[in-house]
Amino acid sequence: MSKAELVRRRLLALSHQSKRSIQVITDVLLLWLALWLAFVARLGWDHAVNPVGDYLWLFLAAPATAIPLFIRFGLYRAVLRYLGSNALVTMFNAVSLSALLLALVIYLVRPDELMPRSVVFIYWCLALLLVGGVRLLIRQYFSGALFSSESVGQAESPLKRVAIYGAGAAGNQLLFALRMSRSMQPVAFIDDDEGIADRMIAGIKVYSSSSLESMFEALAVEEVLLALPSVSRTRRREILEALGPYPVHVRTIPGVMDLANGKVSVSDLQEVDIVDLLGRDTVVPNQALLHRCIQGQVVMVTGAGGSIGSELCRQILAARPTALLLYEHSEFNLYSIYGELESWVARNGSSTRLISILGSVRDGQRLLAILRDWEVSTLYHAAAYKHVPIVEHNIREGVLNNLFGTLHAAQAAVCAGVKNFVLISTDKAVRPTNVMGSSKRQAEMVLQALSRESAPVLFGSEEQVVNQTRFTMVRFGNVLGSSGSVIPLFREQIKNGGPVTVTHPNITRYFMTIPEAAQLVIQAGSMGQGGDVFVLDMGQPVKIVTLAEKMIHLSGLSVRSDINPQGDIDIEFTGLRPGEKLYEELLIGDNVSPTDHPMIMRANEEYWPWTRLKSVLDDLLNALQCDDYDRVRHVLRDTVSGYVPEGEIVDWMHVQRRTKNG
Repeated sequence: MSKAELVRRRLLALSHQSKRSIQVITDVLLLWLALWLAFVARLGWDHAVNPVGDYLWLFLAAPATAIPLFIRFGLYRAVLRYLGSNALVTMFNAVSLSALLLALVIYLVRPDELMPRSVVFIYWCLALLLVGGVRLLIRQYFSGALFSSESVGQAESPLKRVAIYGAGAAGNQLLFALRMSRSMQPVAFIDDDEGIADRMIAGIKVYSSSSLESMFEALAVEEVLLALPSVSRTRRREILEALGPYPVHVRTIPGVMDLANGKVSVSDLQEVDIVDLLGRDTVVPNQALLHRCIQGQVVMVTGAGGSIGSELCRQILAARPTALLLYEHSEFNLYSIYGELESWVARNGSSTRLISILGSVRDGQRLLAILRDWEVSTLYHAAAYKHVPIVEHNIREGVLNNLFGTLHAAQAAVCAGVKNFVLISTDKAVRPTNVMGSSKRQAEMVLQALSRESAPVLFGSEEQVVNQTRFTMVRFGNVLGSSGSVIPLFREQIKNGGPVTVTHPNITRYFMTIPEAAQLVIQAGSMGQGGDVFVLDMGQPVKIVTLAEKMIHLSGLSVRSDINPQGDIDIEFTGLRPGEKLYEELLIGDNVSPTDHPMIMRANEEYWPWTRLKSVLDDLLNALQCDDYDRVRHVLRDTVSGYVPEGEIVDWMHVQRRTKNG
């Protein structure tokens, strides 16, 4: 550790009282120096006054009038290394007032004293320069900007060399935070504004976005930090693509307001959001649609602890329902989301009542009792088994939960008089190759059938009830960051040095963020007339291998391949998993119409009448109860349009039982 750094640390370690005493003593000396120099400037060196002679009273009066004002204005409460513009304004006011007070003292105490009137004015100017200048120097010294290696050409620092993309307010805030933390060495700014290219900001050079190559060659930058809180995702994607060819790690700052308010530190620098790689700009939600089925009403979410269910709960809570019922079969998931929402309610003073309920959607009688007792107005049905390979070999549980769970929830909603029922569906329901997708498509068909006529109260009953429930289905693709998503898997594999595993070179998927999907689900649910199948605009599909390559590059690493055998991370292709498709679709047919929302389309899908569908459900349930999975396959293929299963349908429990029985 250098002597300068040792001195800096010792000064920082002093107590507040010691630091305050040093500041007061320094200010007294500076005020004396300013007053003496004022006489020198006015009278010259030959007539320089003796501070301990005839003007001793004046040299005592200067700090006596100034220091109390400095204390009153809070100059000694300010942390000098974080000195901002407001503190400088306060200091200007305090010094100015002290100079006026000194002039008043001169007039009252020694009105006949022969003293040039300009001395007080010169003293005021010099006091401002000295008192303010020393504070600025201290701020620069403790922030690391004074005598920094990037500004005076000293030997290279062992710290990681970073460039900040964005020379605006956020970039300068980040630069200051980096210098304070001394965890990285900022060596350059990058900015899209050609007007400030080649200029110096806070001692480091600004490079234009068109001169990245020369910057990387000249400065050996190891990491780029994005300080672009207000640019669109489209522009962020373009920037990331421009940085892609260079072997640098790319990270981004948290929200600039959080950084500016001191809520986060440099240690909270985040990996680049995968959404930035997709370049998908969100549409501002329609607040009327967000509140229509929620505000002032009792709302229930099934599968409340899942990826989509939990985000639905967050956004529903923000829309101020009178009560929010969290229905979940996983105790841990229910505990987690309830605790989070309870904290939100306490922080925001919300009057919404939170109710946590353990239960399965396969228990129709329990659902009916809850919906009736709480007089639920809107039900969001997000409960489902969604992992394709797992459901593919746990057919019984997958179909019972996804299909019959939806049936029981829907019939309970009809019987309880629930006004709005919104099903969270999936693009895998379109021409499925797996049990998960076919069961979700059948769940859609159940709601389509129930929306058009009266239905039995619960499965197996012949009792009829007038249907006053408006059923809506919302279909979309993969959401980023959900459980089982490839994004956290890729990050973990890259962190561990690879390999990154992709099932197939040509596999593609649609992607959307969880918050955006939840917002659109709520808005689509408000637009339905009954039996509507809404499809969310997922943008362009993304090749998973391309996504993996970009994530590797943005981690500052390279892909190892035949072309680049010295690369850092391998990409391995493991083969398609059971039931997995190369390409996902959102529409069964081409009959789609727009809605009032630019990101939501209405699909006109075929449907079966309830009387016909009910017999199919009876047949399917009997096949499941008998473990007759050949029959299950036959029923699914006859019912779901485009369902073409890959390979033999196998339920692992049934296989094990059959093996034991010989």
